[in-house]
Amino acid sequence: MSDDLQKACKTLQSGGVIAYATEAVFGLGCDPDNQLAVHKLLQIKQRPVEKGLILIAATWEQLLPYLDISQLTNEQIQRAFNSWPGPYTWIFPAKPTTPKWLTGQFSSLAVRVSAHAQVQALCQRFGKPLVSTSANLTTFPPCRTAEEVRLQLAERIDYILPGKVGTQNNPSEIRDVITNQLFRAG
Repeated sequence: MSDDLQKACKTLQSGGVIAYATEAVFGLGCDPDNQLAVHKLLQIKQRPVEKGLILIAATWEQLLPYLDISQLTNEQIQRAFNSWPGPYTWIFPAKPTTPKWLTGQFSSLAVRVSAHAQVQALCQRFGKPLVSTSANLTTFPPCRTAEEVRLQLAERIDYILPGKVGTQNNPSEIRDVITNQLFRAG
């Protein structure tokens, strides 16, 4: 494992917020089970907790502790599976035990299994999903390079994982897994 990946995981384990490359933009991430880390990330983004967050993972299995799949048909689950791994975020019913600092005002949670090799390696090494939101201050466009992250956020975040974004032009598409309703075009 690279030293950079090890540093990123140590930062996550200690409650820090990191920036990392995804399919289209750099993301800000933290340990989804660490309330203080999530609130730090929300403060950096100036994002209200009510809006909820996205979890990004290396595998479907990493997301299962947060999702209530008992409400879904096999066809609905297959909808997500058909697009993963990839730049597609699906809104699933959340388990009642999923923290409100992740779901916000909703009883659902937005999740994605990434195809980005570095995200895969990071989530595998960390052993669970990460909170994932675009690396930028509110009203600024999402950062697409580590240098843009440094210029905008260096004083606010704990570590920037060196890497390159994928070939996607836009952040991930977001759909409801039950209704297939589109919330954000990709």
